[in-house]
Amino acid sequence: MMNPWRLLLLSQLDTLGTVRAVAQAANLSPSSVSQQLSVLEAETHTRLLERTGRRVRLTPAGLILARRARAILDHMDTVETELRGFGEEPVGLVRLGVFQSAIHTMAVPAVTRLAREHPHLDVELLQLEPHESLPALRGGDADVIITTTNFDDLPLGPDLDLVPLATDPVLLVVPPDHPAAGRGAADLAAYADEPWAFDVPQSYMANLALRLCRQSRFEPRVVCRFGNYLMTLQHVEAGLSIALLPGLAVDRRYRVTTRELATPVTRTITAAVRRGSPPRAAVRVVLDALRHTPGLPEPSRD
Repeated sequence: MMNPWRLLLLSQLDTLGTVRAVAQAANLSPSSVSQQLSVLEAETHTRLLERTGRRVRLTPAGLILARRARAILDHMDTVETELRGFGEEPVGLVRLGVFQSAIHTMAVPAVTRLAREHPHLDVELLQLEPHESLPALRGGDADVIITTTNFDDLPLGPDLDLVPLATDPVLLVVPPDHPAAGRGAADLAAYADEPWAFDVPQSYMANLALRLCRQSRFEPRVVCRFGNYLMTLQHVEAGLSIALLPGLAVDRRYRVTTRELATPVTRTITAAVRRGSPPRAAVRVVLDALRHTPGLPEPSRD
């Protein structure tokens, strides 16, 4: 009989890559994780791990079991929830991973509506950028994520089911008294000498903004980096920088001017869940609430 907790550790090893990373995620010592995985090998009568130098990696059999383990654990969660609620009312906890600009525009309205309509449903919001949310979903630390299909560094795969939610334009954001405010579409090449506000390194928007500037044949002069879009908007409002931001991130409480790009750039906002057994009722109602968030631009049909 395989122990579900040990299956989870094996699945996390596939996702996180090292025993030390699994130990940190599970709040255990590396030796405890190794011991539990050894017990799992005994339970399955199969060699699941092999050493390469000082590292441990999954054998082909271990890789198959790790990939199947996630579906097994999801199915167990579904059965447990159905037994508690007999499938009539969405109950239990759904962990929703959301990138920053979608929290107040998409997640909070959906969760507010769900709290009113389904009092036995708990939705835990996790701020996770795309490079964080995909591993969290695959590793079982999130049940639903809001991400973008335009994030190239961690591609979506056949192990996930996608639900298109909206299309969001990337905009140039300048101070209200900037000489370019009020004109037509922006050619980024005209802003080569401006001070720029960027997201933190290796984030989705930082990589995208750098790529767009370089496509316009200049290296941006970055004067600040914020992991919070409200701080970026405050910096731009003060006349200290300009920025490229997704439309959802532009809070109208700040006195800034936005301009579309001469070569339009959009991102497709998508919800994702793990593929496998049918999603439990609680996950289905969360997806439905996200799909029907009012005021969002329609997702592209492409």
